[in-house]
Amino acid sequence: MTEIDAKTDALVPAWLHLPDIAEMLDVQVTRVRQLVKEGQLIAVRRGENRALQVPAAFIDGDKVVKGLSGTLTLLRDDGFSDEEMLEWLFTPDPTLPGTPAQALSENRGTEVKRRAQALAV
Repeated sequence: MTEIDAKTDALVPAWLHLPDIAEMLDVQVTRVRQLVKEGQLIAVRRGENRALQVPAAFIDGDKVVKGLSGTLTLLRDDGFSDEEMLEWLFTPDPTLPGTPAQALSENRGTEVKRRAQALAV
């Protein structure tokens, strides 16, 4: 669980609280917390009460966006912090086009993973 700066916070268009994600995924909040702990989701403390929130782009209906977990693993292995991963995922890339987070939600995960792997070089 990470604190992020205003610049990174502004890159993410929408956020969800953990109980909302639990409802969407039809699981207990403890399962959502486990997904965060396992690195399959990134949660940050934001807002007045510093509640844990996850970018809404990471949830697709009733599941975690396909390819997100693998991409987060690649970035983490490259030494990225949670904040750096959020910045990379939500910064527009004209060659994609759009952001890596958008590409993942549009089932273009292979290209996103390729770019994440290239960062390690």
